[in-house]
Amino acid sequence: MIADDEAGKERVAKGTEGMYEFNDAKVKDASHVIVFCSRVYADDEFLEGLLDKEDADGRFAEPKFKEQMHQTRKMFLDIRRYEQKDEPHWLIEQLYLNMGALLLGAATLGIDAVPMEGADLKALDEEFELRSKGYTAVAVISLGYRSEDNFNVDLPKSRFDEETIITKA
Repeated sequence: MIADDEAGKERVAKGTEGMYEFNDAKVKDASHVIVFCSRVYADDEFLEGLLDKEDADGRFAEPKFKEQMHQTRKMFLDIRRYEQKDEPHWLIEQLYLNMGALLLGAATLGIDAVPMEGADLKALDEEFELRSKGYTAVAVISLGYRSEDNFNVDLPKSRFDEETIITKA
């Protein structure tokens, strides 16, 4: 969900009340705020709709590739659903791949981004009636340009050395 006006940002800010108040300005002062939501379960109807959309968009060079895609998705989903029993968690992992792409894209465009798990996700589920639609809020990303008034602007960044976090294979 994208909030790009005051009313939308006020709705998202319901997730920054109480113990998450420290993120309130990051939501209200941003140009755009995105609430990333995940499906709770990927039912057959959803999978078929996804496959039909891809087919309509010309994603399959040959008809057999459509069935191969469907079987591959089902294989991974069934592993997570029946063997590892963590389908909702796996769907969230898929969402984080998209969040990473958004953050990289924003950085490439010179847009500042703040990813936040520090939000009352249940409050966001309720505000946007997500659960009744089969979704749940997972994280929030604020986009815009950092304020020069931000306390963090003049502080040095702190990162581990490359040798600490990167190992050559």
